[in-house]
Amino acid sequence: MLGQLLLAASRSRLVRRSVSGFPLTRKVVDRFVAGESAAEARDAIERLVDAGLTVTVDHLGEEVRDARAAAGTAHAYVELLEALRPLELGTRGEVSVKLSAVGQALDDGMALEHARQICEAAALNGSTVTLDMEDHTTVDSTLEILRKLREDFPSTGVAIQAYLFRSEQDCRDLALEGSRVRLVKGAYREPASVAHQGKGEVDKAYVRCLRILMAGKGYPMVATHDDRLISITELLADRFGRTVGDYEYQMLYGIRTDRQEALAGAGHTVRVYVPYGDDWYGYFMRRLAERPANVAFFLRALGGK
Repeated sequence: MLGQLLLAASRSRLVRRSVSGFPLTRKVVDRFVAGESAAEARDAIERLVDAGLTVTVDHLGEEVRDARAAAGTAHAYVELLEALRPLELGTRGEVSVKLSAVGQALDDGMALEHARQICEAAALNGSTVTLDMEDHTTVDSTLEILRKLREDFPSTGVAIQAYLFRSEQDCRDLALEGSRVRLVKGAYREPASVAHQGKGEVDKAYVRCLRILMAGKGYPMVATHDDRLISITELLADRFGRTVGDYEYQMLYGIRTDRQEALAGAGHTVRVYVPYGDDWYGYFMRRLAERPANVAFFLRALGGK
């Protein structure tokens, strides 16, 4: 129930103004967001890489309905990638892109063109792009844009949300040689007609999708902070003959940093999802909705503890 309320709040302009204007909110946001500028993001990325981690960087923002704003987001990604180029991160420093932030709500062709520009800039770094997945109404469009991008940028990845009923088949379709798929539980408020609602059912769906990806020929990117799901990942890797280089873990910036470093210390690739930018509200509220521990942290911070 709490999660559903927070997801509803993530789309409320009134709640957004109230939360954004609260002075102590910034203290909490700083844990989850790596600054507002590309320079601040670069500093955070350098710290993570020095700790043995890899990154995927997200310029915060979504669902723009203005062509200039869409172009501005694409330009921000290109600038970020140019700022990262001297670090020579290669595949250790990729970016994640929400297509709604680069024009998907206006025109698929516009979103594709902007995504191509970002892919080109990433390629100059020896890196790549992963397309984030948003609500269920955008899935077909996102997968079609992915297909077109992969014609020129075959390493382009995509996120699949396990709680959607369709996702097991999407995983089967994507479990191909060279295909990079980030498996997440899902962080949008979806109707019962298209998505599992209870935590137990979502967890089971995640494991079914994970098994499909681990059994396939692609490169699974296992996005979870759940120790039980990490253990299941290791069991499936052993069952299907995967080594630590045949898949990776992904975790959010500022969450379970000790676990991130422990997995990396054991030889795993651990990629930290690093968001930056001033449009942090929607991202922040979905992080609160995903894990009760995040809400507890928020309340402790507001109490000054």
